[in-house]
Amino acid sequence: MSLTNKTIAFLVGPEGIEQAELVQPWQAVTEAGGTPKLVSKDEGEVQAFNHLTPADTFPVDVTLGSASADQFDALVLPGGVANGDQVRTFPEAVSLVKDFAAAGKPIAVICHGGWVLIEAGVVGGRTLTSWPSLQTDYRNAGATWVDEEVVVDDGPFTLVSSRKPDDLDAFDRELVKAFE
Repeated sequence: MSLTNKTIAFLVGPEGIEQAELVQPWQAVTEAGGTPKLVSKDEGEVQAFNHLTPADTFPVDVTLGSASADQFDALVLPGGVANGDQVRTFPEAVSLVKDFAAAGKPIAVICHGGWVLIEAGVVGGRTLTSWPSLQTDYRNAGATWVDEEVVVDDGPFTLVSSRKPDDLDAFDRELVKAFE
């Protein structure tokens, strides 16, 4: 599998990103030959967490104000409760997600990262998974929620979803396939 000449956006908020759900997919993209880019609201760095404990910081490559779906081949939405909750409140993030979906570009989401998908109105009729606390939100948005390690829905755009850090190996495998 190769992601050579592919640029993958990782959309996150300023803080609260579940570190494993950012770092491990980033590494999978890099190892497959892709170029990951961190997209966030502001310049500088974002703060990742190991559950509720602050962990590492990561430099932002592209701000939401200058990001466009045209710049990227695919989108990853890492989890983290605070991260997912923040991202869905940024109008530019919601628009960016809508643009990826409208362009038919693949999106991979894990854990709480999917709140922005719901806000963007792109999950109706789709089957996916997430951290269990989001299942009612997805169902209310018209999606079918299932409790599985990884789900690939090939609807109008490929949507890869997983529940939690324990699912990262399967998530990474399927996102690289979907992004090829």
